[in-house]
Amino acid sequence: MIKKNILPLLLIAFSLLIVSCSNSNKFKIEKGKVGALTTKTTIQELNTIFKNDSIVSNLSEGAQGENYFQEDDEYFIYEKGGKLLLKIMPKEQLDSTSTIKSVEIHDVRFKTESGITLNSSFSEINANNNINRVESTLRSATLFLDNLNTTITIDNEELGLKEFNTQKVSKEQIPDLAKMKSFVVWFN
Repeated sequence: MIKKNILPLLLIAFSLLIVSCSNSNKFKIEKGKVGALTTKTTIQELNTIFKNDSIVSNLSEGAQGENYFQEDDEYFIYEKGGKLLLKIMPKEQLDSTSTIKSVEIHDVRFKTESGITLNSSFSEINANNNINRVESTLRSATLFLDNLNTTITIDNEELGLKEFNTQKVSKEQIPDLAKMKSFVVWFN
């Protein structure tokens, strides 16, 4: 009697384990990988990978177009309900067989093995990753993490600087509680 009741319980537990593992991989960030996207994923495969989500494409007009300011194609991935998950940029414009150049993370569920998410503070990023260099722009500082091939941008406001500032920022000057503005994984 007990053996008959255990088998269905084991099947249910095993099914839940498989579902939870596949769901965590859906939001996992690694070097050369974001969820199901890899360095070999082509733009035409996005419809299959995100079949349960919505894809909005903003295509450049190429060399023949009138919009000189838009250089790159952009693919925005929205989950059902309208929440933006990712912004994907291909290596080659107007080419569905192109692989991916970069993936910008827009959802806090995407996480690295060390626990870095879009909501992570500088101290969390610095404690778990090797920041190879910091580059300053007029509005922000960009952190380069070669171990993940990612860039993380922190706004000047988070750094305690004026919005337009040409001051060079070092890693030691960044406040521990500074939050990131953008999180981009590069596939090159």
